[in-house]
Amino acid sequence: MHSAGISRRTMLQLISAAAVVGAVRPAYAAQTTLADIKKAGVLRVGCEAVLPPFTFREGGKIVGYDVDVAELICKPLGVKPEMIDTAWAGVIPALYAGRFDIIMSQMTYTKERIEKVGFAIPYVEASLALLVRADEVGKIKTTDDLDGRAIGVELGSPGQNVQKKLDDAWKAAGKKGFSAVRIYDDYPSAYLALGQGSVDAVFNALSALSIVLKETHGKYAIVRGVSTESWAGIATRKENTELVSYLDEQMRAIKKSGQIYALQEKWFGLKMNLPDTVPTL
Repeated sequence: MHSAGISRRTMLQLISAAAVVGAVRPAYAAQTTLADIKKAGVLRVGCEAVLPPFTFREGGKIVGYDVDVAELICKPLGVKPEMIDTAWAGVIPALYAGRFDIIMSQMTYTKERIEKVGFAIPYVEASLALLVRADEVGKIKTTDDLDGRAIGVELGSPGQNVQKKLDDAWKAAGKKGFSAVRIYDDYPSAYLALGQGSVDAVFNALSALSIVLKETHGKYAIVRGVSTESWAGIATRKENTELVSYLDEQMRAIKKSGQIYALQEKWFGLKMNLPDTVPTL
């Protein structure tokens, strides 16, 4: 398990956001059509292969949830996905340089990205959740149950921002607020503190926490619905409108068949909420 990798990647997203947003979107006049993909025999997929269970290397091969979903999407075209490992900081420029056809690497929807790429509807949930000790199930059902309790967050993570908003709102309402906010350099340290009782909950992405749950065998539990819902989608170049429509069509098909939920159970151990439209931001 590489839960800390997700958090470091999130920080890189924030650090590089200004550079990505400020860059001029390169011109790539020729649309990549479904006929082009069929002729090539592959759908080239840009990914960052250090993010289990999304994309990671196992025995020299890139595997994971994204790979399995990509294979389902490719099947009606009679092609295979070709996973292309690339540095996250340059993933959008690489897309527009024609290195690959789509980005499939837990790319969350932001206003800036929606302006730069063509997004398909969500294929994975990226909402924040809480990790709590298993013996707290029933006692901690919502964030309000953490008033007067200790919280663990990773430095610079989205959870740190949510924690502050909650604390400020509680104190403004005359409540106690968090009894302690302990900030860690990485998530494994926060999980250890939770297990030892130094904190009562840890914020992280649902996908990351699901892996912790699978690997610790009943030690912890997840509390969902603790913040604004968030998702990640498959992205392509703006001009690839036919490809976006195809991706939407296939996503709806594998949701209807239940195939995508079976893959979520396989890789995350839980089913995720996936809307039928691109989020409005």
